[in-house]
Amino acid sequence: MIEAGPTRHTGLSPSRISYLLMAGTLVAVGWLHLATPLLAALFSYLALSCLHYARQRGRWLTVGLFSVLLAAAAYHLGYFVNLSIRALPEIADKAIPSILQWAKEYQIELPFTDYDSLKEQMLGTVTREVNFLGRFAHVARGASTQVVYLAVGCVIAISIFLNPRLELADGAPPVTRNLYSLCCQEIATRFKLFYRSFALVMGAQIIISAINTIFTTIFVLAVHLPYAIVVVGVTFLCGLLPVVGNLVSNTIIVGIGFTVSPNTALVALIFLVVIHKLEYFLNSKIIGHRIRNPLWLTLLALVVGERLMGVPGMILAPVALHYLKMETSALAVKDSQV
Repeated sequence: MIEAGPTRHTGLSPSRISYLLMAGTLVAVGWLHLATPLLAALFSYLALSCLHYARQRGRWLTVGLFSVLLAAAAYHLGYFVNLSIRALPEIADKAIPSILQWAKEYQIELPFTDYDSLKEQMLGTVTREVNFLGRFAHVARGASTQVVYLAVGCVIAISIFLNPRLELADGAPPVTRNLYSLCCQEIATRFKLFYRSFALVMGAQIIISAINTIFTTIFVLAVHLPYAIVVVGVTFLCGLLPVVGNLVSNTIIVGIGFTVSPNTALVALIFLVVIHKLEYFLNSKIIGHRIRNPLWLTLLALVVGERLMGVPGMILAPVALHYLKMETSALAVKDSQV
């Protein structure tokens, strides 16, 4: 048993320490490329919280249900990725000649004049991508690391869900208001606020992406667009990325339309314009009233997030932006400092 020594006072502020630790955590996530386990932990905890709230049963039962759903989601995601790797080069192979032929027929002025060489160049790029994807050893090494990161994030989320306490001491500490206990409270407050920002931003983004996916599925089935699974999967996954995600999914959908005919591509483009008019309304109602960040600031955050951490950074960027806004909005400034 360790005996308590004489009580010492410190000038360190637990609140200041928690802010420094939170800032250091965010910097470390970007510097060490740990956005994947962080996202996995956040998404997993969000799912666990939703499942527990919906069923109001024991936490271990919630964890069991979450594990079953996670296994099912992992299986279907693997199936989708495997299907997309095979389908996307095939889509490009079919769509590019159709686009070039359509431009020739309507004599549309493009930034290039040599259609045949452009066709060879673009198809060559697709071929190189296929060859790159075929380097199984390189891809498997990177994929295995990400799978481990995802597993670590899920385990962390489950551990926090079962026991969110930071301080696990059996007895009372020798000093009631000690630095460690107060720092644990402040750190818990910082991370709770960060999670609330994540739940707010990504919860709204998931709702919008789900609505967009439902309408896209109806459109795909109505016009009998090929590669339906790829279209629906890409629409939902890209919908999790604000602003730029729609550009990616729209390009793929219009490209798939060209594999059928230019008219089908035109119908797809008209549909996307209409659906995005609906999304502007949804953004203002679902996201705008909650987050209230200007578009240019969100785009800037997306660019910085992509440069630091790639696609996971783009997902985390609006969350970090909203978190910083919430933290700084809660800090009062003395009149002498204004």
